[in-house]
Amino acid sequence: MNQLEDKVLNVTQAIERQVDAAIEHIENLDINDLETLRKQRINELKQKEAQRHEWLSSGHGQYEELAEEKMFFDVIKKSKNCVIHFYTNSSPRCAIVDKHLKILAPKHIETRFVSLNAEKCPFLAQNLKIKTIPSIVLVHESVMVDKIVGFTQLGNRDDFSTELLEWRIAQNRIIDYEGDLSTPPHLQEKKSKNSGKKIRDSAYNKDDDDLDIEEYALARDCLKSGDGLNKVNYQSTDLTPEEAAELGLD
Repeated sequence: MNQLEDKVLNVTQAIERQVDAAIEHIENLDINDLETLRKQRINELKQKEAQRHEWLSSGHGQYEELAEEKMFFDVIKKSKNCVIHFYTNSSPRCAIVDKHLKILAPKHIETRFVSLNAEKCPFLAQNLKIKTIPSIVLVHESVMVDKIVGFTQLGNRDDFSTELLEWRIAQNRIIDYEGDLSTPPHLQEKKSKNSGKKIRDSAYNKDDDDLDIEEYALARDCLKSGDGLNKVNYQSTDLTPEEAAELGLD
């Protein structure tokens, strides 16, 4: 028997011992232990159902358009994780994003999916540096943690898959994702070496196909301190300093 066979045999025996130990543990459970396990399982299911009901009552499970800028702050207060699509009516690519987010919203009810017309929210657009349309802002606990600008990170093509967008959104744990986060769905056999790169902003309606890739850190601490975000003159009643502080823009 060679060295490889020895290793395989040792691993097999170790697994068998673990299985035997688990079976023995189950066989030694008395009626009280089984009842305790049953109650724990029931409580877990009740908690999950209560959480699901809370999410649905807060608008989760559907893809909704926000009518005005102020609603953005209501959304990020109520929901721990949010996906916000900033669009304009003049960009045909926004309809492509809408199509995919309508599919993902009911699949990931743990996250709120909404859209907002960038031309109707100038203060948000300025502070979140929404310069390329479409842009998808990812918010966790009222702080922007990432931004998907245009389609460059989605294969730089209009016919990217819903699975690819889902994978990209999941990079910052904004949604629950069971797949391999290190590799795009269509490249599962190849491990990406440049997973930390972001996309540089450009101007409204500029063709984002020509965007360069550069190191673009959206670190949580940096955002909380306001680094990398433009300061705003908060004289308008549409955006208060308190609201801006919720996004780490103060």
